[in-house]
Amino acid sequence: MPLELGIVHQIFGRAFCQDGSPLYDVVTCAMRPGEIRTDADFPIAVTHGPEALAKADTVIVPATHELDETETEGRLGPALAAALALIRPGTRVASICTGAFVLAAAGWLDGTRATTHWKSAEQFRRLFPHVELDTDVLYTDSGTVLTSAGEASGIDLCLHMVRRDHGAAVANDVARTTVVPPHREGGQAQFIPRPVLSRRETSTGAARAWALSHLDQPITLRELAACEAMSVRTFTRRFREETGLSPLRWLTQQRIMRARELLEETDLPVDRVAVAAGFGTAVSLRQHLHAAIGVSPRAYRATFRGCREGHLMGATCP
Repeated sequence: MPLELGIVHQIFGRAFCQDGSPLYDVVTCAMRPGEIRTDADFPIAVTHGPEALAKADTVIVPATHELDETETEGRLGPALAAALALIRPGTRVASICTGAFVLAAAGWLDGTRATTHWKSAEQFRRLFPHVELDTDVLYTDSGTVLTSAGEASGIDLCLHMVRRDHGAAVANDVARTTVVPPHREGGQAQFIPRPVLSRRETSTGAARAWALSHLDQPITLRELAACEAMSVRTFTRRFREETGLSPLRWLTQQRIMRARELLEETDLPVDRVAVAAGFGTAVSLRQHLHAAIGVSPRAYRATFRGCREGHLMGATCP
């Protein structure tokens, strides 16, 4: 599927150091090098074979439009199994859409929370009962194993990986370059009931824009609803229909993103970052940041400020 291959190259290929050097070397490989058929009216020429997997730090498996024994029987064919055996222990592996069938068949998802396209959920559960499948999310992250839902959620997963590797500022730069939202939380719903409203319906977009410009202030549901001249109940329902999140969960997500940007790009003390992001106190910021990404504000700043400043001195990130 050309879209899924393009997502990987577009996101990781647009991640640069401040000196303009690329942060990733993206390579596409196939079972056999040469011309690969696609589900479009053009083929793709791939020059690398499975030997490239032995050198990879991250391996991303996209979906295929063809059904094989992986999706029909839950097992890897001999050639695919031999190729995946070349991946070094500890290598990060990820999937886009039904690429999760490959990860599951290889045993990487046993006992692990994962996701795939909602249309393939029933088949996935039948073939891989030992995998904790969650089709209500855009992507999952279990450390060295990550999965995403449908094709577009592959963008969210790849941006999440860039953010995890190099921080929010780099991921936001990539998002701006590719003109996509900088962050959609992995726990957001795959299937939003009404992503496009009729002309007569009112969006909650104005309320979201107002909230983003007032993150440093206390924001209530009543104030958000007032921006759209709706009752709190109607606003909450419409907000979830449009975003897949509750207003308060979305607001917390935006505050965390603002805090991460400030920790990376400014020298503000942690308590002032907390106020500017709307958490009020350093204690509250610490609790929310740790719950979201597992580190303290000081540890986050030390990792990603050091990384960005290291680029300027010619150093490389871990």
